[in-house]
Amino acid sequence: MTKTAATPFDWRPFLLRWSGEWADSLPEDAGRSEADEAARRDRWLGFPPASEERIAAMEARLGRRMPPSYREFLQVSDGWRHAGNFIWLLAGTTDVRRHDNESGLADMFEEYLDDDAGPDERRDADIWRRGLQLDVESDITHVLLDPEGVDEDGEWAVYTWASWRAEAPERHANFAEFMRAMYREFHSLHARPVDGEPEFANDTTRELDALMEQARLEALRGHGERAVHALDEARGYGRPRAAGLGDQIRRLLGQTYMVYFEDVVTDPQYAPELLPALVAEHAAHSYRDDSTLKFHLRGAGDDVVSLAYAMLEQVRDGTYRYTAPGPFGEAVERARELARWGDTDGAWRTLMDALPVWQPLGPDHLAPLGWVADPLLGTLLTPERGRELLATPRGGQTGEVPDPAAGLDPDGLAWLADPGPDHDLTSYRFVLVEDVEPEDLPGRLADGDEAALRVPMTSAEVRRRLLGGQREFSSYDDKALMAVGRAGPRWSFAFDGAPAPFHRQRFVSPAAAAGTGSRAVVVWSGLRNWRGEPFFHLSVAQDGAERYAFTYAAGEIGRTGEIPGALDPDRFFGSRAEAAETERSLLEAVTAEFGVRLPRHALMNGRLHTFTTRSWTRPPGEGEAYAVVSIG
Repeated sequence: MTKTAATPFDWRPFLLRWSGEWADSLPEDAGRSEADEAARRDRWLGFPPASEERIAAMEARLGRRMPPSYREFLQVSDGWRHAGNFIWLLAGTTDVRRHDNESGLADMFEEYLDDDAGPDERRDADIWRRGLQLDVESDITHVLLDPEGVDEDGEWAVYTWASWRAEAPERHANFAEFMRAMYREFHSLHARPVDGEPEFANDTTRELDALMEQARLEALRGHGERAVHALDEARGYGRPRAAGLGDQIRRLLGQTYMVYFEDVVTDPQYAPELLPALVAEHAAHSYRDDSTLKFHLRGAGDDVVSLAYAMLEQVRDGTYRYTAPGPFGEAVERARELARWGDTDGAWRTLMDALPVWQPLGPDHLAPLGWVADPLLGTLLTPERGRELLATPRGGQTGEVPDPAAGLDPDGLAWLADPGPDHDLTSYRFVLVEDVEPEDLPGRLADGDEAALRVPMTSAEVRRRLLGGQREFSSYDDKALMAVGRAGPRWSFAFDGAPAPFHRQRFVSPAAAAGTGSRAVVVWSGLRNWRGEPFFHLSVAQDGAERYAFTYAAGEIGRTGEIPGALDPDRFFGSRAEAAETERSLLEAVTAEFGVRLPRHALMNGRLHTFTTRSWTRPPGEGEAYAVVSIG
């Protein structure tokens, strides 16, 4: 349905089709002007063709040869009625004229320019002085040909603007593109007939609906990004469901702006899968009035609206849980458990391995989507993973399976020393415990009510909900807020990415308590710490007793026990290496010694259970001063 600008446009069949579809869209008994009634009867919105003499006379009057697509149009029809729904009469040879800022819009747009405005911005504002006006009768809609916006084919750009749209002027590459846009506008505004109007069905709508069906099958076969282009073309014509289908693909590619799943999300058949993604985006913007959610659910029944608001509450309080039927649903449960303890790469692979057996809820369901609102599963999504999902055949369709997307977690611990786009941990501490499940760590590192795991939260949510509400601060009490998960085969971790300042004289390693009946490793690094002298601590305990430890601080090393050669601090602190290089070498040595790892994606972007440990410092001794600050 599209042509390139360089290809001569075949105006007559295009205009005849438009005219016939316009005539068929009119109610039989509606009052019309004589001109419109004649156009309906003749099935022709145009006028007689303009002769070459008339076109030449117009060009002589204006002092310019007209661009090719406008000239070719005039040779078929000398003007046009109902170009879209807001331009009632478009100029022919006698009506086209210089605008010469008749509207005063040049002054208005120039007022908006600031001192830094570039030549292009100033040229755009000047269109109201140099442009040729094509609108003769309209709903305050301006159409201007730009004699200075000339491309390599001699075509002139066309600008349209309506004050009631509250948008910048829209630029069309040439007159043919402008008319195609108006044809799409005509279709968009008739695609949903109101009371008394005939059903809007014609060759164009049938072609577009067939295109949508082909795109739907292409999406299920793993060609989602190709399918969305076809769906977007149908969407431009206002075809029902086109936006809702395309938005499913867009959301999995990480797009959220203007993604509303129109026409599909309000269907009770699809609401359980699409509503979660819609309400999660709404919940992510706390400034939005909850009543605005109904705007995106217009036309929905009470049951769907009630379900949406119930899901909104679940998303906000972190209790929404995505479920799916059949084998894919079983994989969802396994993936959630993996993500719960930090193995986001394993969780993603579990979902992808089961995706070929996933079944849609109906023909307008292109991919599993509700999981993006699940507090544990939603953080798995990246644009690369979204593309992998969309490229995987599913829903009973077959095709080539894509290569797996690269994992997000590097091996080992050394990534902690390397600043990345989502992290720069200049100070952090963690506890590793062997042969102990993550849910059992609070019992080893905390007391009383604090020896319980909280619901999974992101690091940002932890800071906002827990630390943000803290009202008392002590200079001697150092209770760590730690996230927990698995640190590789047989190991669990507790991690704090924003620890309090390190106090060497009063520091008490939790290794012994954590290592009761097991083995525990404690690391606290501040080699790149900006709040004081660089430091690094390592301690290892087994069966409740510390075996060895060392602390580097203030340029000195303190050590206890028999430290293995691979971890001997003299290997790392005897040179003049940069702090990050030393830190990386230490973390690599710990990784090799114990075979452990920490999950970067889960710690930086995912949701993990947290708990508060007992203090990492001893109580103040006799004569030691301390301060307690209370707020509120």
